[in-house]
Amino acid sequence: MTRIAVLISFSGAGGVERMVLNLIDGFAAHGVAVDLLAIRAESAHLGALPEGVRMIDLGTRHSTLAIPTLARYLAAERPAALLAAKDRAIRAAVLARALARVPCRIVGRLGTNLSAALEGKAGLQRWLRTAPMRLLYRPVEHVVAVSQGVLDDTRRLTGLPAARLSVIRNPVVTPRLAQLATEAPPHPWTEASEPPLILAAGRLTEQKDFPTLLRAFATVRAARPARLAILGEGRGRAALTALAQELGIADALLLPGFAPNPYAWMARARLFVLSSAWEGSPNVLTEALALGVPSVATDCPSGPREVLAGGRFGPLVPVGDPAQLAQAMLATLAAPLAPDTLRAAVADYTQAAAAAAYLRVLLPQLQPERP
Repeated sequence: MTRIAVLISFSGAGGVERMVLNLIDGFAAHGVAVDLLAIRAESAHLGALPEGVRMIDLGTRHSTLAIPTLARYLAAERPAALLAAKDRAIRAAVLARALARVPCRIVGRLGTNLSAALEGKAGLQRWLRTAPMRLLYRPVEHVVAVSQGVLDDTRRLTGLPAARLSVIRNPVVTPRLAQLATEAPPHPWTEASEPPLILAAGRLTEQKDFPTLLRAFATVRAARPARLAILGEGRGRAALTALAQELGIADALLLPGFAPNPYAWMARARLFVLSSAWEGSPNVLTEALALGVPSVATDCPSGPREVLAGGRFGPLVPVGDPAQLAQAMLATLAAPLAPDTLRAAVADYTQAAAAAAYLRVLLPQLQPERP
């Protein structure tokens, strides 16, 4: 049986971890054996793995420190290919292969527009993060970007030729998505049809810009009854709670923390809102559309414009503009698109399609059939 390895650092309950685990399920469905090489093997998403998947804890909490152990693994196990998820994992994979001196095809996966993520950082800090990419990415056989915006940014940063870069949509729509959406309502707010429940989800950090969402929601609530729930945890909780008190919306805001099954919330929301300052390809927005939930998003780099087809499947508003975000939220609540229209928007984001596309670049000699 062909065996591949997947290297990832589990940094919490983020979308990258969920997408990589969805991919692994898809690989297993193709009959490919997988070694899941974990840095910081702690994640709320880690549960039972499919048959043919081995979990190997590299015993460290940092990608650089994992290089010697990874090199020993490559020398001993000699997988046909290695998928490295995230920039630091890609760098570690390149250095480990050089130490191991074994043939192993490396494919990197980048899920963030790195230039946008570093925009507010000091010039030296940006240079230290991006300059090594031009050197360390040279030996990588292929790099997958989750959106065209991420691909364009990666090409600028690395100088890689177009032939070694491709866009593969995230494996967001899985067979379990619709099933999980039908589970019992997780909170009384999800059981009531009125006032409408507005939902957002993501880590409570600067990237997701939930303060702008709270300010927009205050305007929405002044115009009509509504409730807002934000699923996720993070260091910004205290500041969001204080801002909600200041805006007078604390009684209509719920911060329930990490939700093991966000889809039971999502399926019962009347509106989903993505307020991010930057993204790679926003999985939660894709999931909302897959469940037929009307959505609004910021036109941030990168991904929302691609998912929403330039605004065809939901309004796009400027980043950090609560007035325009509120206007779009009110308009979408008043005249939502039909669920079937929204589901059709994300037909390319299925687990089966993504797994087959990744296997075509990981194992080009096998050329798995297109789903």
